Amino acid sequence: ALGVRRGDRIGLLLPNCPQFFIAEFGAWKLGAVVAPLNPIYTEHELEGPLGDHGVETIVTLTRFYQRVKTVQPRTGLRRVIATSIKEYFPPLLRVLFTLLRETRDGDRIPLQPGDHDFAHLLLVNRGHVPRPAALAPADPAVLLMSGGTTGTPKGVVGTHGAYVVAGLQIKAWNASVSKGADDVSLLPLPLFHVYGNVGVQAFGLMSGSAIALVPNPRDLPDLLATIRRVKPTFFNGVPTLYIALLNHPDVGSGKVDFKSIRLCFSGASPLLADTKTRFESITGGRIVEGYSLTEAMMALTVNPVKGPNKLGSVGMPLPDVFVRIFDGDEGTRELPANEVGEIAIAAPQVMVGYWNRPDETAAVLRDHQLDGPTSRWLHTGDLGYLDDDGYLFIVDRKKDLIKTSGYQVWPREIEEVLASHPAVAEVGVAGVADAAKGEAVKAWVVLRAGQAVTEADLRALCREKLAPYKVPSKVEFRTDLPKTMVGKVLRRALRDGG
Repeated sequence: ALGVRRGDRIGLLLPNCPQFFIAEFGAWKLGAVVAPLNPIYTEHELEGPLGDHGVETIVTLTRFYQRVKTVQPRTGLRRVIATSIKEYFPPLLRVLFTLLRETRDGDRIPLQPGDHDFAHLLLVNRGHVPRPAALAPADPAVLLMSGGTTGTPKGVVGTHGAYVVAGLQIKAWNASVSKGADDVSLLPLPLFHVYGNVGVQAFGLMSGSAIALVPNPRDLPDLLATIRRVKPTFFNGVPTLYIALLNHPDVGSGKVDFKSIRLCFSGASPLLADTKTRFESITGGRIVEGYSLTEAMMALTVNPVKGPNKLGSVGMPLPDVFVRIFDGDEGTRELPANEVGEIAIAAPQVMVGYWNRPDETAAVLRDHQLDGPTSRWLHTGDLGYLDDDGYLFIVDRKKDLIKTSGYQVWPREIEEVLASHPAVAEVGVAGVADAAKGEAVKAWVVLRAGQAVTEADLRALCREKLAPYKVPSKVEFRTDLPKTMVGKVLRRALRDGG
């Protein structure tokens, strides 16, 4: 009805809500390409992807409407569709929200002439079903934002075929514990991120299971109330979320029953053994850690659901995923088992490339004549190794490697030592400029509530477990650490902030 055509890009500036799915599947039916956007983006941050992706239509919440209107004159946006967060609330909650919170929270906003109300569009077009676009598996479906190996935000082009493959891979991996339509996957992770948008959504579609949306995972009381109400069987999280739940008094006191959860997934950053053990003890289910990339449309390796889980490993390749380790310098020589190098992936769901970034695409998608479904291999920028049994171990990000006094230091190794101290809740390690060493190792630490420890104590712990050149020169205590929306500590932000 609005003139959206095949190949057009449609922005979604929405939290986890039913409107996201409705807009996404509606766009796909027309053959349009969906560009999910982070709802907390500032006007400046929105302007980049809207312009770069050539987004002409956007679906947004009313509370974000003014932000969109501010950047519209500086972009190619032609159509703005706004929806209220209350649209699919239960009747009583909808009334209460309208009376008590809608105006206060900035959700009751008059639309400017020419803009569209989401619910009204659905109402007036009821019964009008456009002819579905004839799509092929190789046609683009989504533009997901990624920093890639350079840290510069760019759009990853994922195809319709990649969605299907990702869903089938996870369905096959979970076959031993999945009950199809009787399952409920809890999704506290954002739908603009590959973990939620592809991993959880595609698995739900392929398995026929329900997805329980959590708009704000930082609201732990609401998250716990949702767990009580929907009794999920699958839980999708990141280490920081598991830690936050374990530290919540209602969880520690046993007020929340987690026993419905049969399987938990963890990704985005390393999961500590203590966190895994404690969360498994309260659910009775298992946490399996995996390795995923936006450039590969979600999971690549996952620990077995019922087989051995190796401490520190991110598991084994999913069906049709091939993993190789190349030398970290030129990236042309394949390394044997147990040698650290750059991880490279060949799989049918690997991205087409970065949107309008041919040089950056060529830097990470390279041709190698090796066993695999294709000669095209994705160089991930991650350092790791495969053991003799084919389990993958992530050592660190190539760009996060610290070079100090001629030595190479991996931040993760130091983080694991510091995190083993009972007073430490969170930790990040990065290299900072140093006139004598080139780079010095620095740690940033958040303590558990009510706990105390000194810098000297933590450095002594490191001296006990690490070589002298790996011991942090400085430990800075903070109340929080900068993180991505899925809870990954931003070492670059720590490094840049000193």
